[in-house]
Amino acid sequence: MNAPEGPSHKAPPADDPLDRSRFPVDEWRLVETRFDGSDLGTTESLFTVGNGYLGLRGNYSESRDAHLDGTFINGFHETWPISHAEEAYGFARIGQTIVNVPDPKVIRLYVDDEPLQVSVADLLEYERSLDFRTGVLSRDLLWRTPGGKRVRIRSTRMVPLEQRHLAVLTFEVTLLDQRASLAISSQLVNRQDEQREVAPLDQSGGGTADPRRAEEFDRRVLLPRIHEADAETGRLKLGYRAAQSGMTLGVVADHVLETASPYSMEVHAEDDLAKAIYRVAAEPGVPVRLTKLVSFHTAATVPPRELIDRCERTLARTREEGVAHQYEVQEAWLEGFWARADVEVPGHPELQQAIRWNLFSVLQASARAEGQGIAAKGVSGSGYGGHYFWDTEIYVMPFLTYTMPWAARNALRFRYNLLDSARSRARELSQKGALFPWRTISGQEASAYYAAGTAQYHIDADIAYALSQYVGATGDEEFLAREAVDIFVETARMWADLGFWRDETRRTFHIHGVTGPDEYTTVVNDNLYTNVLARFNLRRAARAVWELQRDDPDAYQDLVRRTGLSPDEADEWAECADGMSIPFDSFLGIHPQDAHFLEREMWDLENTPLDKRPLLLHYHPLVIYRFQVLKQADVVLALYLQGEDFTAEQKRADFEYYDPITTGDSTLSAVVQSIVAAEVGYSSLALRYFHSALFVDLADRHNNTADGVHVASTGGVWSALVGGFGGFRDRGSGAGDRQWQLDPRLPASWSSLVYRVTLHGTRVRVTVRPAELELCVEHGTEPVTFTVRDALVKVAPGDPVVVPLEHQGPVLDGEPPYPAGIQRADGTVISAIVPSGE
Repeated sequence: MNAPEGPSHKAPPADDPLDRSRFPVDEWRLVETRFDGSDLGTTESLFTVGNGYLGLRGNYSESRDAHLDGTFINGFHETWPISHAEEAYGFARIGQTIVNVPDPKVIRLYVDDEPLQVSVADLLEYERSLDFRTGVLSRDLLWRTPGGKRVRIRSTRMVPLEQRHLAVLTFEVTLLDQRASLAISSQLVNRQDEQREVAPLDQSGGGTADPRRAEEFDRRVLLPRIHEADAETGRLKLGYRAAQSGMTLGVVADHVLETASPYSMEVHAEDDLAKAIYRVAAEPGVPVRLTKLVSFHTAATVPPRELIDRCERTLARTREEGVAHQYEVQEAWLEGFWARADVEVPGHPELQQAIRWNLFSVLQASARAEGQGIAAKGVSGSGYGGHYFWDTEIYVMPFLTYTMPWAARNALRFRYNLLDSARSRARELSQKGALFPWRTISGQEASAYYAAGTAQYHIDADIAYALSQYVGATGDEEFLAREAVDIFVETARMWADLGFWRDETRRTFHIHGVTGPDEYTTVVNDNLYTNVLARFNLRRAARAVWELQRDDPDAYQDLVRRTGLSPDEADEWAECADGMSIPFDSFLGIHPQDAHFLEREMWDLENTPLDKRPLLLHYHPLVIYRFQVLKQADVVLALYLQGEDFTAEQKRADFEYYDPITTGDSTLSAVVQSIVAAEVGYSSLALRYFHSALFVDLADRHNNTADGVHVASTGGVWSALVGGFGGFRDRGSGAGDRQWQLDPRLPASWSSLVYRVTLHGTRVRVTVRPAELELCVEHGTEPVTFTVRDALVKVAPGDPVVVPLEHQGPVLDGEPPYPAGIQRADGTVISAIVPSGE
């Protein structure tokens, strides 16, 4: 898809990176008009259909041309012992990796015993499309067989958002001019153990291990328990137990063949394969249509036979309702989603298409994830082992909170259900309170590299931030009082215990030995992002406790009973927050990323060859750690999340220092850089970063979309639009004086921007134009008050408000200069170097 060699530390030009002869512009669909085998892995991810529980990668039904035939269920994983070269106390012990569950997508076609294989077929017509309004992946082929017969093949694939345990597939074949013998083989295939016999593809370059990819198993993962096939109905059943995790799975497939041509059916089942084969004496012009209904159920310990029973109940309900009903419900569900979540950029159809694909991808990763987290790749691939990170809370949760608050609540309840494990982890690291795992599926820490894993204590504050944002946006005080306040208490305890007091010119609170969001700088003292977010966490926890004690004494006593909260703990948290050390260099006028960051020399990114990017695949961590170089936004992210703690001058100075030394090697970075660039005035650069983020997957900018969609980046696209160009901010949630602020930064090339936010049940449409801001209540009965720059503006149902805008913020030309060569306070000069052993 015209992908560059690798991410650049400068955002790519703001042009359209897609080959529009192959991927035409369609504002409501992603469309492909010709087959290209050079990027199978990427398109498999892009054309995934899923609902947050179940995901079907965009493999071809014939299953003969594939990078990774994948079907994934959120949270269904295998475990394995982590082997450390040198052991130490407290290291993560048990690895967790998402399992490629039995593949239901396989429907193979033979015409006169000739198989359809897309990569070598004589295709007269080809179109594949993913429709964002129906949630249906469709394909339409016109195939001329080796015998010269023309065959029309139409197929669809859908994973319902209403029924999370279901997949609906159709496969229709029509001969156009001659009769032929057809064979259609519909299968369930255990791909996880099939993959053991296939050499893994090396996408990292030079044979270097890529930590972003999932682990490969050299043993059987799924132990067969059930394999059955019904010769009367064509029903197929497979049941398994994961060898080490003990998790169980059942899958059942039903078939209905419709045709006026005569046909016969046979079935077969064994441990890793079940199939129904239809043989049809097909006549020209007579369609042969196969409908395949598939149900998956998984559990931690439930016997596979019981899961098979659940699958059969799901399918019975589906048959009773009818297949047509599933499509109707799906379309209605998505109509409601787009009413709440759509973001419009009129006059830019290529951007509009990409925006909707990104938002649809967030939906597919999260809508029905209840009971589980939201993985870094959703259910679109095996990248990062299917783990949950801080990505959810910082990059995905804002979108969910303001458009699908019930999904945000489910994600937070998942974290709450991990609280006991987090308490145990804190004790293992000699801390009070709770420490949430950096990467996990089960709740246990699965990060083998502690310096860029466990040391990122900021995940506690990230979860607290998302929780506070959700409660503020929804008013869900019941959830806060009954469960979620425990997260505030235990995370605040951790910070109060982790930090320490130092008496210098004034008494200050310090946090040492942690890693911030920037994984190119690890185990440091007083990381600015960590300290700023920990301060927020401490203040928000204290306020939650005080308010609960004042407003609901019974709930407060329940909290004391659950957590052993003492009367003076909240006062201690507030004191720690007020004394928090926030690094600042008055000579340079910037906030150092950590206490010793400015003592390092700079990495000369401008003279680093692209074939040495990303740095983590080409340089030892110790080499990277010695330099001022960022994998992703760190201080700049703090400027966005806690903007009220910084002046406009500080934001600009910090952005100008850190932006040029940020590699963008992480897909998490561009959205944040876009937001803050827009705020401080680098409007052209903000738009370039937005384009970079918008096409992270669509243009495979980081050369690993094959491993799955970058869900955090897709969620961040919403924040870049709404928070960056739309100027929406949620302020004051730590101190209690909550404000929803609007200070837009509309790009000069855009005529308008339209987005929606739901606040306390009221959905407000915000329209930004060059000279005005329009607010309109689309749903709900209560008015909402915003601060538009310095003015309070109330918008009520039936009474739209138009606010004149004198400007779209400051405008700065170009981009910040590279800061190498500037002088430190001690008179030394910061030099720029490209490390080399030559």
